[in-house]
Amino acid sequence: MVNAMNKARYKTHLLTSLITLSALLIMLSSNSFARDKPRLRIITSIGSFTVELYHHKAPKSVQQILHHVDDGYYNGVIFHRVIKNFMVQTGAFDQQLEPLTPSTNKLQNEADNGLKNSRGTLAMARTADPHSAMAQFFINIINNPHLDHKDKSKKGWGYAVFGKVVSGMNVVRRLSRVPTNDNNLPLKAIIIKRISRI
Repeated sequence: MVNAMNKARYKTHLLTSLITLSALLIMLSSNSFARDKPRLRIITSIGSFTVELYHHKAPKSVQQILHHVDDGYYNGVIFHRVIKNFMVQTGAFDQQLEPLTPSTNKLQNEADNGLKNSRGTLAMARTADPHSAMAQFFINIINNPHLDHKDKSKKGWGYAVFGKVVSGMNVVRRLSRVPTNDNNLPLKAIIIKRISRI
């Protein structure tokens, strides 16, 4: 009788342990996924959209973007370069067109990560120097294969993709069609009110 009771308790304990272990593994897996593909909500003056970041493919770029997000860098920043059927860019100027100074260093280009500048993807903006990206990024409105990595020459490096719009692409398309001046600056400012992790 005692042995039967002990066996029953052992089975119950074993079952409880297995359930706890399974729950822990699911939680760890979920946290790992969240780390590899964190999401951001970007709220603008014409609507909001959600992006997913590819930390496993572009860890330095994502880390830098998240640093600026957590720091509130993008709050009040405008989209300063808008080109229909190409891309929209932000991260350089405030509403008074005053240039912003990022608190981070220039990044080693991660465009050789296998990701393509396809429709809806986010990529780091930079100067002619392939390794000059800091805080500016752009969203591809169409597939832009000419921006992809080809080789490690100055002209071939390409632009590092680090994320993608996963909902609200209609807002981004609307943004890309606003009237602009000859310098591709929207005639009416499109403002990022806030970017936050979700």
